[in-house]
Amino acid sequence: MSMTISEKILAKHADRAEVKPDELIEARVDFALGNDITAPLAIEAFRRAGAKKVFDPERIALVPDHFIPNKDIASAVQAKTLRDFAQEHGLTWYFEVGRMGVEHALLPEQGLVLPGDVVIGADSHTCTYGALGAFATGVGSTDLAAVMITGKVWFKVPHSLKFIFRGKPGPWAGGKDLILYTIGRIGVDGARYRAMEFTGEAIESLPMEGRLSMSNMAIEAGAKVGIIPPDAITRAFVEGRARRPYEFFASDPDAVYESVFDWDVSGLEPQVALPHSPENVRPVTELPEIRIDQAVIGSCTNGRLEDLRQAARVLKGRKVARGVRCIIIPATQQIYRQAMREGLFEIFLEAEAAVSTPTCGPCLGGHMGILAPGEKAVATTNRNFVGRMGHVESEVYLSNPAVAAASAVAGRIVHPGNL
Repeated sequence: MSMTISEKILAKHADRAEVKPDELIEARVDFALGNDITAPLAIEAFRRAGAKKVFDPERIALVPDHFIPNKDIASAVQAKTLRDFAQEHGLTWYFEVGRMGVEHALLPEQGLVLPGDVVIGADSHTCTYGALGAFATGVGSTDLAAVMITGKVWFKVPHSLKFIFRGKPGPWAGGKDLILYTIGRIGVDGARYRAMEFTGEAIESLPMEGRLSMSNMAIEAGAKVGIIPPDAITRAFVEGRARRPYEFFASDPDAVYESVFDWDVSGLEPQVALPHSPENVRPVTELPEIRIDQAVIGSCTNGRLEDLRQAARVLKGRKVARGVRCIIIPATQQIYRQAMREGLFEIFLEAEAAVSTPTCGPCLGGHMGILAPGEKAVATTNRNFVGRMGHVESEVYLSNPAVAAASAVAGRIVHPGNL
């Protein structure tokens, strides 16, 4: 039987010759993760179940990143819960402050999630790892607890949607713009419990940073996973960092898809999602004048080194507009160090932007950039729901790093080419 890449990965991990959409299967998990918000609930469920040990202390990561460094007493207690559990069970991959980063940038960087894996995480943006050719998806905290005990999880095999992107996007447009464009076309429920498979020449030429951004936001279309067939770019990324063997899977030429979307994205310009939905997408040049109070460059969507380089190209020799706050958050310690070595911090500081230690912080309205009533922010994050970054009367506009940086300089949302 012909299968898609997602079906092949699930079949192997269920020890089956084949699987079909809508089948219920139990699959072995290669890696599981939780953060300082979701893991304490999983730990509570783990203990309530009477479990004495985890299935494999090398296959679980606990990453305190949402309210870290500790925002308040409650977040300190959450972090301590992770720390104590990691020590109790000898978990190798507990990432303390100073080692930690935003989880979905950190784990690929560390070679812990790999092509061909089944990965689950108690965080909806676990789908990020689909960029490596893994079947990666978010689950609830009780599911994480079950996986920590058994190393297995059940799935309903998803139907697959194929997205073919032809042509070359225009200047300053990349993976973030391709996924915003996609969500704008199909809506926030257009891929509900589906596997989104991204292909085509625009994907084949996309660097890993852009691929990770695309897969990261598959959940914003309701998808179970956003997967990119691995290739030479994937191999170049994982070689030298992979901590265990991995396998490349590919869809069969005659694999069956529920739907196929074939789009020419030649000349695609940067896209912006307006409040209060990731599907409310328009090309940046078609926006009315939108004054901003804050720009945030970072998160699991766009806090990688190439994202910071892109922002630096825009900010170099310029100043953040009066009355605007520009907050730049490298996603990991390694990215932070390399950005500092390359002189990017000097550019940011000369532009009068603020640079933060790695944290999810403002993305979820946690800390390090909360919005007051009536304030507007342009952000490289992934969600712009009501109250997502602060007060319910604030507004968040989603963009790529170049648009966010240019908007910080202009004081309004603009195309980088306008500066």
